[in-house]
Amino acid sequence: MHQWKIHSDRVMQIDVLLFDAFSALCLANSIEPLRAANSFVRRGYAWRFVSLDGAPVCSSSGMRLTPDAALQDCKGDMLIVMPSYQFVEHDTKIVRTLLRAAALRYGRVAGFDTGSWLLASAGLLDGCRATIHWDALAQFEETFPAVDVLREDFVIDQDRVTCRGAQTAFDLMLSIIAGTHGTSVRLDVADLLGAGSGETSAPVPLAKSRTVSKAVALMQANLEEPLTIRDLARHVGRSQRDLLYQFRQEFGASPNAVYRHLRLNRCRKLVEETEIPVSEIAVRSGYQNTAAMTRAFRTAFDETPQSLRRKQRNA
Repeated sequence: MHQWKIHSDRVMQIDVLLFDAFSALCLANSIEPLRAANSFVRRGYAWRFVSLDGAPVCSSSGMRLTPDAALQDCKGDMLIVMPSYQFVEHDTKIVRTLLRAAALRYGRVAGFDTGSWLLASAGLLDGCRATIHWDALAQFEETFPAVDVLREDFVIDQDRVTCRGAQTAFDLMLSIIAGTHGTSVRLDVADLLGAGSGETSAPVPLAKSRTVSKAVALMQANLEEPLTIRDLARHVGRSQRDLLYQFRQEFGASPNAVYRHLRLNRCRKLVEETEIPVSEIAVRSGYQNTAAMTRAFRTAFDETPQSLRRKQRNA
């Protein structure tokens, strides 16, 4: 149900259709993960903000936004429809017509928050599995019997994507990032935006499974003195075998591989952002000696910490 076709060989164009009273939080939680992902991949994401006619729109909190274009002038990989609080008022004949036309120009069409209502009203969710903000779920199910309505955080059904609100938009975008660029990039993005930067007000879901998310949080808190996998399993109340299974289901990798990835990311950040000696960086990242860290670093990033630091200085 939650599947995304991988196509990381080119930039993915995502457009967000905004209406008056859109949720600024939902918008931020949709775009910030893409912005962060572009820090880790060569061909990432581009986005535009659009309105029906290109005119400015105002969020529910009073934030005025001037779109990049009108909907009829845009096409791309995915269109996110985001009406939020006044979705019933926005359900008009012209909106339905424009959405049906837009669906022919986009690879996928998504309804975020209450955007599912407008998609369903335009006939774009007939025969599809979908969700909506749970406050509107019962009414949605009664009004659109041709839609298979599910009480889930988000649903990806072929070329239709729906999500129930601002908080879950972040998790959905992480799922899209994982599908296009792999689970390690998803983990990088969650780690970056959850590192106390305050860039998003939504809780950062390090993983869909609570057990795995707790284990990853423990890893992040113990990078300098890594825990054994046995200790991790004990702290989260699981057997080592079960923890291994859950990590492979979540990331397609073992707990050791994910732990190593997090430690090497710590190395890279310290190399790029500080003047701390490489020998000390090794210690802070849980390596017993500089040589072992350098070998692992070269394997992960195709260069040594020293060469990366020289490149940074010469940039």
